[in-house]
Amino acid sequence: MKLSSIYLLAVVFGLLLVTMMPTTILSYLSSSNLNVVHAQEDPSAAPFDINDSISSQNTASQQSNDNVRLPSQEGFEVRLLASNFSEPHNIIYGPDDILWITERLGKSITMVDPQNGTILNNITVPGVHQSQGQDGLMGMVLDPNFKNNGHFYVAYTYNANNSTDELERLTKITRFTFDNNTNTIGEPIDVISGLQGSIDHNSGRLAFGLDGKLYYTIGDQGKNQLSLYCLDIEAQTLPTAGDVANQNWTAYQGKVLRMNTDGSIPEDNPVIDGVQSHIFTLGHRNPQGLTVGPDGNLYVSEHGPNSDDEVNRLQPGGNYGWPYIAGYQDDQAYRFVNWSSAGEQCPQLDTRNVTAGIEAGVSVTNESEVNLPNFVPPITTFFTVSNDYNFTDHNCGQLAYICNPTIAPSSLRLYDSDTIPGWNGTLLMPTLKGGKIYQLFLSDNKTSLSQDPIEMFQSENRYRDLAISPDGGTLYVITDSSGPVQAIGGGATTELWNPGSLLELKYIGGDNANMTSMQ
Repeated sequence: MKLSSIYLLAVVFGLLLVTMMPTTILSYLSSSNLNVVHAQEDPSAAPFDINDSISSQNTASQQSNDNVRLPSQEGFEVRLLASNFSEPHNIIYGPDDILWITERLGKSITMVDPQNGTILNNITVPGVHQSQGQDGLMGMVLDPNFKNNGHFYVAYTYNANNSTDELERLTKITRFTFDNNTNTIGEPIDVISGLQGSIDHNSGRLAFGLDGKLYYTIGDQGKNQLSLYCLDIEAQTLPTAGDVANQNWTAYQGKVLRMNTDGSIPEDNPVIDGVQSHIFTLGHRNPQGLTVGPDGNLYVSEHGPNSDDEVNRLQPGGNYGWPYIAGYQDDQAYRFVNWSSAGEQCPQLDTRNVTAGIEAGVSVTNESEVNLPNFVPPITTFFTVSNDYNFTDHNCGQLAYICNPTIAPSSLRLYDSDTIPGWNGTLLMPTLKGGKIYQLFLSDNKTSLSQDPIEMFQSENRYRDLAISPDGGTLYVITDSSGPVQAIGGGATTELWNPGSLLELKYIGGDNANMTSMQ
């Protein structure tokens, strides 16, 4: 059977899986007795965005705070600024004192007055293709010289060759120019196109380094799990010199890219396995957070499988392990179960039954069995658990995966201000599963944490991204329009407090002594 046929069967199976998802998840978690991570039921994955068709009809609007349940945190005043966004994905506090928000399903950029939540503008980005799951309009970054040139960059999936085949979606990064006089965008220039796109694990974060280079995160495309479980993860695959010459970017999956603003390869990019390309780092699963420190260090946060979400400091040419290593190379709860290694038999296999998979030719690799060149361990994980951890002992019912030892980090920002005491130099990390924002305290060498993280702003929201005001006194947070989250009283819920919203978290006094440190 050809690979394309396997792909088609995998997708058909995936569609059936989505229709049966609650029962399937419950069945899997109640029947699995193996301490391995495989076919991850990821809270950011495609099947859990089934309400997107509803939220995509919303129009962002300024909101009253009457009778609205909001998160609380001592020392902060919390306000709902706007709501009815269509899966907001990226938020930036611009040098024009305007909040720029991408809407993944809405395929548009909404501009909001941070003082009162007034919607100033909504601009449709042409050419965005969104059909299901995690595709659509994703990351955005303003040019460092934006006030003078009006340039900004967005990442989005598009329909390759106007095909009706949903499997042919690709991703591009396009530069637009904003005209402040007409409040319109124009002069689109594709920086890079032909990147892989998927219904899952696109990542899609953009950032400018202090070196003036453009950085971009690409996930593993959701392979080896859910409806794509028969597709091989390529996070360790590297391009040949011929691939680079022919602009074949297939091997860029599961990587962080570094490029010039015209899309060309910087002369000082790392040479990996004898080839220089856009690849800055490799071995990533789903790095949805990307931030730059004042010293030029770059950090990513990324989703792990059923354990071991990671925060990493990027090193040129560094290998972050996926899919052979999740978290530390410690042979704990994770082993790499490679379903695609079963070949033609894969579409007939049940990912709940690893033993039967092994008998059919599925390979299983322990972390200690691999020796990856330039492996870089994470700064920290959420959470590493022992190899006897019971993944079936949950109280989340049909949304049992929400109770797994992960938090689903959706973004990452470095706080660079003295306004809030004790915060300067810390990382702020929104999460999807636990309805919390985590504060991380970096050690002097930036390779570990100096103290336990602090949990803040607990709610029943899926926090997607945050921006920080120039004076450092206010956080602006956007939330998902739909999806599951841990309920504060225990278990899981899909009834979000502030779906598709923009929240203002304003510092009014107090210190970290009143916040919750993880033990």
